[in-house]
Amino acid sequence: MRLLFVLTAALVAAVLVFPAPALAAQAAAITYEFTAKPAAVPATFTAAPNERVRFLTITAIDGNHVDSALWEPAGKAPATTTMVVAVHGSGADYIDDPMTFLGRGLAAKGYAMLAIDTRQHDEHINTDNFYDIRNDIQSAVFTARALGYKTIVLLGHSLGTIQVQYYAAQDWSTDIKAVVLLSPFANLPWKSRNLLIANEKQYGDLTDAALKSLRDGTQSAVLPLKMGYLQGASSPVTGQHFLTYRDETTGISDGTFWIKRIPHPVLLVRDQSDGIVLAFEPHMLLAAAGTPGSLVQSITFTLIPDDRPLSLEGHKFHNNQQPLIDTVSSWLADQHL
Repeated sequence: MRLLFVLTAALVAAVLVFPAPALAAQAAAITYEFTAKPAAVPATFTAAPNERVRFLTITAIDGNHVDSALWEPAGKAPATTTMVVAVHGSGADYIDDPMTFLGRGLAAKGYAMLAIDTRQHDEHINTDNFYDIRNDIQSAVFTARALGYKTIVLLGHSLGTIQVQYYAAQDWSTDIKAVVLLSPFANLPWKSRNLLIANEKQYGDLTDAALKSLRDGTQSAVLPLKMGYLQGASSPVTGQHFLTYRDETTGISDGTFWIKRIPHPVLLVRDQSDGIVLAFEPHMLLAAAGTPGSLVQSITFTLIPDDRPLSLEGHKFHNNQQPLIDTVSSWLADQHL
């Protein structure tokens, strides 16, 4: 079943000017349909007896297809259930930790969770335009509403934290009640330049190449040189990604800017063994959220103990699954959600 449930303002304007037969090609909409379990989803991706998991393909307002997984607790109506819209990290997807275990765990606690693959999932890592991700999150929020959910929480992991901060700061819809940030970095343009790239010549060359791609109209193409990335690796990158996420002049993926503009309670969670987000980064966000004039209603930071070496697994809460589920669900309950 394919459902159509929102039209653009442009189409509304067209209705006022043109007769109905001329409108068919003018429609732009967010749509969703339930689908069979995708072949790429492993057999272990199942629901517990007291919950169900379904799969959707959502079409964003700009036509991007957003594959999604929906966990729901059994026997609860959407109208009385809090929906968590979840956004994965860099080059990840809804199958990856922490999305899978968090969806199951929250459903067991009575919450629904809609986890989406944004347009920078998997092989599309470091290729997207930051501004376009808003359309993917919007499509999930509108789908949740169409399914009957009236209370929405935005949750992001890693790169997804800045994407949900940006969305929450711009969309003040009254059904969005809270924001959860897992493994949150502070200022990605600064971090990219000084900690990930950590080479001024490479940074300058990337900036020049990205600006040239914009002038040439090839900003969505992979640049001829790679970008310094996580754990000493390098990554292909497009001009549009570099300019909107990584460049200190034009990039807007700075959580210390956006977090203070979120008019909701905020939860920050970091695993102590996180080898990607450094220990000081959540504290930068805490400080920014506490500045005079901040819109944040309240903010809580939880550090989950973990004496293992710093690692990517710690970044994904791989060894702290139940503590993360308990931390998020308990905080949501404290917010009366």
